[in-house]
Amino acid sequence: MTTDSSTLNASEAELAQLVVETLNLDQAAADIDPDAPLYGEEGLGLDSIDMLEISLTVSQRYGVKLRADEENNVEIFRSLRSLNAYIQAHREP
Repeated sequence: MTTDSSTLNASEAELAQLVVETLNLDQAAADIDPDAPLYGEEGLGLDSIDMLEISLTVSQRYGVKLRADEENNVEIFRSLRSLNAYIQAHREP
């Protein structure tokens, strides 16, 4: 069985829906490429305010604290897939 790397798994799909709802995006959650950049001009094209909103929502939903001074933020917020991996590794049970 082959897996398309652009296909969202269940937790990525949930996070994508959360991002779409939080930011009121005009894009279906299922259409988000999990490996596309979140921040900047490519991918979703989110800005720093969007990232702050996502951080707050992730904290409320998953109990994962995302701090502005976290040295790994560039990697954590690289893509939906990397953000989801961080959340899954650090979320409260």
